[in-house]
Formats: sequence, C-alpha cells, structure tokens
Amino acid sequence: MSSPESPAKRPLRRPLLAPESLPESPSAFAGVDETVWVEVIRKMDEVYNDLLQYEVVLEQKNAALEDSQQFIESVLASMSDILIVCNRHGAIQEVNDSLCRFIGQNETVLRGRPLCDLFADEASQQRARDFFSPARPATVQDCELLISGRDGSPLPVSLNCTPRLSGTGKLVGMVLTGRPVGELRRAYHALRQAHEDLKRTQQQLLQAEKMASLGRLVAGVAHELNNPISFVLGNVLALRRYTARLQTYLQAIHSDQCTRSLELEDLRQELRIDRIMADLPPLLDGMNEGAERTRDIVDGLKRFSAIDRSIAEPFNLAEVVARAVRWVARSDPRNFRVTFHLPQELPVMGSSGQMQQVLMNLVQNARDASSSSESPSLEISAEPRDGMIRVYFADNGPGIAPENLSRLFDPFFTTKPVGQGTGLGLSISYGIVERHGGRLEAANRPEGGALFTLSLPLAQA
Repeated sequence: MSSPESPAKRPLRRPLLAPESLPESPSAFAGVDETVWVEVIRKMDEVYNDLLQYEVVLEQKNAALEDSQQFIESVLASMSDILIVCNRHGAIQEVNDSLCRFIGQNETVLRGRPLCDLFADEASQQRARDFFSPARPATVQDCELLISGRDGSPLPVSLNCTPRLSGTGKLVGMVLTGRPVGELRRAYHALRQAHEDLKRTQQQLLQAEKMASLGRLVAGVAHELNNPISFVLGNVLALRRYTARLQTYLQAIHSDQCTRSLELEDLRQELRIDRIMADLPPLLDGMNEGAERTRDIVDGLKRFSAIDRSIAEPFNLAEVVARAVRWVARSDPRNFRVTFHLPQELPVMGSSGQMQQVLMNLVQNARDASSSSESPSLEISAEPRDGMIRVYFADNGPGIAPENLSRLFDPFFTTKPVGQGTGLGLSISYGIVERHGGRLEAANRPEGGALFTLSLPLAQA
C-alpha cells in the first residue's frame, strides 16, 4: 500500500503589498483616517495567525494519518492468513504479503486483476463469482477452494468472505480472508492429540483416586466378606460331621454284621440320620447364599475398580447409595449413624461404578467432617423434580468455610492435613456427575453442617 505524500513544511510569512499595488501618489491616501490603517493591519495579523494554526493542525492530522497507515500496513504484513480486498465488481484492490508469498506474485501484478484468476479450477472460479452475485449470502464461512500456488499446483484454502459497506450502507466490495487447509488440519490434529492426552491423564487420575478409595475401605470390604465366608465355613464343618455319620450308616447297611431291620433302626436313631437329612437342604442353601453374597461383593469391587468404557447402562441409584454407605460406615470402628429417606427405586442411566465412587466420596467426606461431633451422623434423602432426581447428603459437622465454597471442586484443593487427602475426590466426582448430565453442589445448612446435592436425570421408562 502506497502512502500519501506529506505537504511541504514551510513557515508562513507575513504577506507584503506588491509595489505595483501601491498608489502612484500620496494623494491617493488623502482623506484616509489612521484608525483605518490600524484596523487593516490588525485584520492581517488575525488572518496570519489563523493560517499558522491551520498549518499546525494540518501537520498534526497528516502525522496521525501516516501513523495509522503505517500501523495498518504493519498489521497486514504480519498476518499469517491471506487477505484480499475487492471492489463490488470482483477486481482486486489490495492484498497482503501472505497471499503474495503463497502464490508467488507481487502486489503490483495482482492489483486490478479479477479475483477469479487466482483459483485453479472452474468450480472454484464459479464459486468465487457467486460471492459477487446479487443472490449471494451476506457472509460466507469456511468455503474450501483451490488456489494456484507458487508452482502452479492447486492448493486448498479455507476462505471467509464478508461484504464491505460504505458509510451509507451501500455495498462497495468484499473482503476475503483465509488460511491453507493443510495448516488447519495440522492444528486440528495437534488439538485432537492434546485432547486425547488430557483424557488419558484424566482417566489415570480417576483410577488413582479409585485405588486410594479402595485402600481406605479395605476394612469395610473385609467385614463384608467375613460374614458370608464365616457361615459357609461353619456349614462345611457341619457337613463333614454329617458325612462321617452317613458313611457309618451306609457301611452298616452293606455289611453282613447288621442284617436285621431292628439293628438298622437302632443305628439310624443313634446316628440321627433323619435329623441329618432334614438339615442338609438348609446347609446347602446357606452355603449357596454365602457364595452368592461373596460373588456380589467381588463383582462390586471389580465394577468399582475397573476402567469404565461405557456409561449407558441403567442401574438403581438407591442400591448404589446403600452399598457405598455400607462400605464406608464399616471401614471405621467409630460410631457413625446414617439415616436413609430414599425410595426403593431410583432408575438412572450411566456407570454404576463411577457413581459409586462419587457416593463413597460424599459419604467419606461427611464422616470425616462430622468426626469431631459427639454423635456423628449423616442424613440422606431424595426427591424427584422436573425429570431429575435430587439426592441430599446432610451431615452434622462444622460446615464449610465461606471462603472455601467457591474452591471446593478445584483440583488438588483440600482442607485435610497432609497425607489424609489428595484434593482430587470432589474434583473428579464433579466431572463424573457432569458427564452423566447432572450437577453436584455444596452449601451450608442454616442449622449447621454441610449439605451436598447430587442431581441426576431420571431414566426414561
């Protein structure tokens, strides 16, 4: 872009009367009062001062105009995107250096040429003509066309076209900006790679928090497994005793020493065979129940610790809440009372393993927060509203400091002592709930204690 020439800066001089304008004889000034000459000289001084001021203002405006033009030229020269300015007939008026480098032609050659000449194929040329047709859209976004490159090869470019209007709103031309598609694809690939790395790191943090939760709940899980295993072992010992008696009775039946029915009946009474036969079904049922309970606990652990690959499965949130409370409450020998006000069925969609991690974290935090109370307690209630299920976790602890409410879900923020908290539990829980289409909120109750609200969409029947 060429810059206007600056006017010559010359000091104005007081205008003098030309000799030929002077009267030929002094008689020409006869009758002219001296005050008239004073007034004439004063007016000449005013005109001269005005001219000086006009020249100063003109020079200031010219300097500002030159600065603005240099600024615009520097911006256009530093742009990495290509820029083309056309009139309303499609003739090129201005281009930037990026386009000149891209196609290997200078600005002087391009100025005045039709815009269509820049494109490599007929389809791209016709699309460029449509930019200037009366039926064109107001703007064109991300239109991929082929431009002839430096060596004549067609290069894909993503163009945006915007109308250029005059001060009265009349169309005076179009402004086209664009970027080679190769750069966009590389940028998109880098962005996608960064997104994948972030997802992988987030999954690793999720697994680390899960393992930390499992480590804290080993005692509760051991207690859960101890009950069914204990009565399975007890039933096995009883079966061993019954097996010995049955073997003795069967040997007597098949031996020659006991051939009379009376002797067999006495032996049957002595070994209590009838009682054994009546006790066998309950023993087997108990062993089966214990094995099933053990299997369910192990399955719960597997679902909780496994990497979730799909979160589109229906499950009952009430059962997950009860399981989370049972594991957390039994992992600590201290008295921790939990009160439920939940319906039997809370159908939601998602991952029961991930949601169990959220619920265990909320219950664990409530237990830790209320541990300083004489009788630590947690009240869990739920209500459906507007297609959502809201589950409330209200503890009787000291509550949350007002300055910490806004930072509660920030990663690595924790109020627990060093070594007792990672600061990731609530942050990861917040992300899990968001991915399930819900919300996780925290507040303080007026009567004291903290209140966490978990909102999830109800599953459609």
